[in-house]
Amino acid sequence: MSCVRISSMIEVKIKKLEEQAVLPQYASVGDAGMDLFSLEEVFVENGKRAKIKTGIAMEIPHDYVGFIWDKSSIGINNGLKTLGGVVDSGYRGEVLVGIVNLSSEDFKVEKGQKIAQMIIQKKEEVEIKEVLELNDSERGENGFGSSGKYTK
Repeated sequence: MSCVRISSMIEVKIKKLEEQAVLPQYASVGDAGMDLFSLEEVFVENGKRAKIKTGIAMEIPHDYVGFIWDKSSIGINNGLKTLGGVVDSGYRGEVLVGIVNLSSEDFKVEKGQKIAQMIIQKKEEVEIKEVLELNDSERGENGFGSSGKYTK
């Protein structure tokens, strides 16, 4: 029995706002996220936030959304975490990457450095319906550690 992979590719238009901007790119075939690159050199003090310019704008198709996520190497090795990374299909401004330096050391973002990754996903419309009661579930209201503790 053989498996056939059916892939649907969407087109995302990218506009360079600055000549030296680097277009997003996938590092490897099959990667979920395309790398976003810093347009500028930015010094991020420990415990502080920064807004990193990418120098690009994009046209994400209707019914899709771009989510900006951490680059695991920068997060794990340097303590940088991305902030608030949702790029809606109607947005045409510069893609900015918000980061916070959670480490105890300052960090210098280099111009042209991979700073985050973006995953483009299909978006679903939902109908908001106010109700007086919710259906019961097995989990109920249990949260924040109720499903077990992490052990080494």
